[in-house]
Amino acid sequence: MTFPQVLSIFAATLALGNAMAQTPIAPPTGQKTLAATLNVYAFPGAGQNPQQQSVDESQCYTWATQETGNDPFALDREAAEQQRQADLQRQQGQQATAGAGVKGAVGGAAGGAIIGGIAGDAGKGAAIGAGVGAVANRARARSQAQQAKQQAQQNDAAAKAAAAKIGEFKKAFSACLEANKYTVKF
Repeated sequence: MTFPQVLSIFAATLALGNAMAQTPIAPPTGQKTLAATLNVYAFPGAGQNPQQQSVDESQCYTWATQETGNDPFALDREAAEQQRQADLQRQQGQQATAGAGVKGAVGGAAGGAIIGGIAGDAGKGAAIGAGVGAVANRARARSQAQQAKQQAQQNDAAAKAAAAKIGEFKKAFSACLEANKYTVKF
């Protein structure tokens, strides 16, 4: 087969493909639909145009919010804040324990030296004060770290609860879209 023959077959195939093409696919707009923003993907099963899909999604969003009592955007913000607080609590707990014994020992030694100086042996007083200060400060730091850990666990639980509420919303939102003849996946 010669090059001109191959070229003419290619052109005929291309023309046939164009003739057989059904509806042209619209190019992406670069904007996400409301459903896609919620990580719910809706395909218009009854030939709905993008404007109709936007209206349907908006109506379903309102309906699902009313039915579940959950607004996913508010829940997302709440969950993000809970996670930020949990991370902050963990960080504070770690900082509270870091060097707590040394800091207590220094403070205790200073106090012990003063008391020991009054009693007549500043060195012995400083040594006793350092030990007491280190132990007391470590205990205080452990208590603060435990409180921070508990708070972080509460914040984690709140974030998980928010995620569950978002899941409930997505089910209701999807049910509404399916009732409007969309194929939905999330």
